[in-house]
Amino acid sequence: MNIRSFKSVACKYKVIFFDAFGVLKNYKGRIEGVEHTMNYLRDAGIGFYVLTNDASRSPEALAEAFHRTGLTDITPDKIISSGMLAHEYLKYKVKKGTVAYLGTSQSAHYIETLGLKTLSIHDMELDQAEEIEAIVFLDDEGFDWNHDLNKVVNLIRRRNIPVVVANSDRTYPVSKSRVAIAVGAIADMVEHLTGKQFIRFGKPDAQMFVFAYDHVQPFHPADKSEILMVGDTLETDIIGGNKFGLDTVLVLTGNTLPHLAQQAMLATGITPTYVCESIAVE
Repeated sequence: MNIRSFKSVACKYKVIFFDAFGVLKNYKGRIEGVEHTMNYLRDAGIGFYVLTNDASRSPEALAEAFHRTGLTDITPDKIISSGMLAHEYLKYKVKKGTVAYLGTSQSAHYIETLGLKTLSIHDMELDQAEEIEAIVFLDDEGFDWNHDLNKVVNLIRRRNIPVVVANSDRTYPVSKSRVAIAVGAIADMVEHLTGKQFIRFGKPDAQMFVFAYDHVQPFHPADKSEILMVGDTLETDIIGGNKFGLDTVLVLTGNTLPHLAQQAMLATGITPTYVCESIAVE
């Protein structure tokens, strides 16, 4: 496995898409050296965006969280969230009524900005089922995992309505050696239990990359060959970028442990264009 310096790779591209958790920050905060990378990209005139499956907060709130780590170059317009795609779907498919959601009150931003009534699954009673026009999985927090997930299963059994998964991630790292269950894995379980097919947004789906590609063109016109996708997870960031025709970088600061990276690539058949220790530049 040939490990390259990120700077030697980044200089070849006009635009870079970064995953957020495991690439720019981790459970401790900002990953060491990332601030120098932002300075390098800005000085080199290379456009960069955060392409994230995090639908737990609005782009403004996500940017504010980056600012608290010292990454002030990451402004709301630099963030492309899977929640934005869920927002677009609901805009055209759910014209009125109440949307029930799994997640925190902050995550409901993507629904509330459409003027739709929102109702947390935690606060919903099953006798309100007829009022619900859609269900959205937004975040793995903000509800009781036992009581409220049972409620979701029974709501889906009662109502033939769209179920939207705004974050397809199955896990996220919470320490150097541990991961936590993400909302995508919760949706997988509920989908299996109910026998229904859910509508999913986020990496690795092509729609996320199409949305991001179209989003950046007015500001940084670039062909696919001039865009680089950087992520820490083979099954979302890397395969999604590969399928869309982008060059990809796997970094070893997140979900993919350095000593298991080669084995993971052989086992999955997912191969990045490059492998870097991190995105830090000197």
